[in-house]
Formats: sequence, C-alpha cells, structure tokens
Amino acid sequence: MKIAVLAGGRSTERNVSISSGYRITNALRAQGHQATFIDLFLGYDLQGKTPAQAYDDANTSADLKISDAILTDADINALRTDGSTQLFGPNVLAICQEADIVFLALHGGDGENGKVQAYLDLNNIKYTGSGSTASGITMNKVYSKEIMLQRGIKTAAYVEITRDEGATGHTLPFGYPVVVKPTSGGSSVGTHIVHDAQELEDSLTDVFRFDNSAIIEEFITGREFSLGVVNGHAFPAIEILVHDGWYDFEHKFQAGHTDFVTPPDNLDDAVHDEMKRVAVETMKVLGLQNYGRVDFLTNDDGVWVIEANNLPGMTPLSLLPQEAEAENVPYGELVESIVNGKLKLYADGMTN
Repeated sequence: MKIAVLAGGRSTERNVSISSGYRITNALRAQGHQATFIDLFLGYDLQGKTPAQAYDDANTSADLKISDAILTDADINALRTDGSTQLFGPNVLAICQEADIVFLALHGGDGENGKVQAYLDLNNIKYTGSGSTASGITMNKVYSKEIMLQRGIKTAAYVEITRDEGATGHTLPFGYPVVVKPTSGGSSVGTHIVHDAQELEDSLTDVFRFDNSAIIEEFITGREFSLGVVNGHAFPAIEILVHDGWYDFEHKFQAGHTDFVTPPDNLDDAVHDEMKRVAVETMKVLGLQNYGRVDFLTNDDGVWVIEANNLPGMTPLSLLPQEAEAENVPYGELVESIVNGKLKLYADGMTN
C-alpha cells in the first residue's frame, strides 16, 4: 500500500511527533509498504517529481533524539522558509490524495484536536485513528472529563479557569496539592503539581502561554499506569515508575529517567482486568476508534482515569509499543494492525 505518514505540524509536541513519524515510516517500509514521511507544516519538496513518486522516497532518519525544549509558535513559524503559517505545507494534500491511507503520527494541538481529521474527511482521504468529533472531544480535557463523569467513569474532580479570568485570586473547591494543565494539550507540556496559591498563580501564567484555558484537578495519589487499546483489544497495562519527581515531558521522552514495567509487578488480577474494561469503555464513551491509550491511577478507592489519548506516541520510549511487545507483538505488526483495523472500519462503513 501507499501510506503517507503525517508528522510534525505546529504543535508544542512537534519533535515528539517527528520521532513517532520516522519510526512508523521505517516500520511500514520494513513491512513491505510504500511509506513516505511528510512534515505537515513544512510540507514536501517534490523536486520535479509527481505526488505519486513521493512514495519512492522513505526520507527518514534513524530514531530522532527528542529535545527538552518546548517550542513556541514563533519557534515553529521560523522553520517555514516561505513565511506562511498555514498548517498544511506545500504539496501535503496532493501527496495524501495519492495514498491508500494516511498514518497520523501527529501529537497535540492541531494534530489531535480534530482539525486535520476534518480536513482529510472533506477531501475523502482515509486516515488512521479516530474521527474529527471524537478527537476534538478527547483533546479537550474538560469535555472528555464531563462525558466520563456522566457515564460513571471515575476521574478526579476539576475546575476550569480561562485566560480571561486571569491567573490570580482563585479559590478552589478542593485542597492542595492540585494538578494544573492546559485544557487542550499533551505530553505534560505546561503541566504543574501545585501546593499553594502562589504556585497556582505561577502555573496558570505558564499554562496561558499554551492555551486559553486551564484545568485544575484534585490530586489523586496512587500507582500510575497506562493501557493501550488497538481495534478493541486491551493490551497489558504498563506501570510508570519515575526515578524522581513525576512523569513530566522530560521523563516521558528522555531515556534513563523512568522505568516501565509490563505486565505490572504485584498488581491484582482483578484490578488489572478492571483497568482493561475501563480502558475499552472509555474509548467507547468518547467515540474513539481504531486505537488509543488510557492513563490511570490506582489506589484503595479503585481505578481512576487520568485522561485518554487519541493518537498515542509511537517513539522508542512510548508506552503503547512497549505494551504490545509484552504480548509478543513487534512494532511493525502493531503499526500494520492499526492500518488494517482502520481500513476495515472504512470498508464496513463504521467510521465516525
């Protein structure tokens, strides 16, 4: 098959996405497909070739080392030599129209919030992952938490504070510590664990650099897990054991800061089964299709959903590939199963 791998884009998680995209492209090539890597924002220089001929070029490097730097809009705009800030770079749409399917290796921002998915839908281009509506709902932590709470999925209490309400003078309905995050973001960019009112003000000021809205959650203690679901199958949970601090951007994407255990040590089988059930149910109530990942905390009060991810990372340190390997599913088979699973949904008329 001809498969375009879309990565990069304009998100703060741009570098993580490129790492995922390189690895996915190389794996699909190894599986026998004509896969080509495309940077959504920077586009693709055809250099006199037709869009179809782009699939003869793997144009990837080895695994990308992910920088700790958090990219701003100005940083990303400076990468584009034509001065444009349009999300779709030169030749992206034309190359995607030649594909049998597009593998979305995008993370955060416009990659996960449904905008890219809607654009591809309008152009009758098939793609992996969930549709535009479910993607938008899942990317927005307020919307997704409201749905989960309404459907009986246990998740932390929260409040939302918008940029126009400012960073100061807020009284919370629960005590410190709390977790402060951008409402629409991922990879823990802009996320803070806050212990007092001054830290709350500082964290909100930081969040408003990335988003117009912040979500403040009651802090839940417990063991931290993640569990991927592919085509309705829940993989074994992976436990996240940070060496110090918490599972922030650096711990997620820099080697040597975190240990991952799958299947988890000393986890009661009934709790593990419940986590798998809740992961599948969370995907269902949010409308997620094809594949995703649900993050959890567990303690004596049960299984708590932190959040769902509609386009999980596929980097060398990402969680979903490690979980698949625990069930003897190699990386190449994992990405191919994602492609085939979504093509089946298209064939059955079941895409949303």
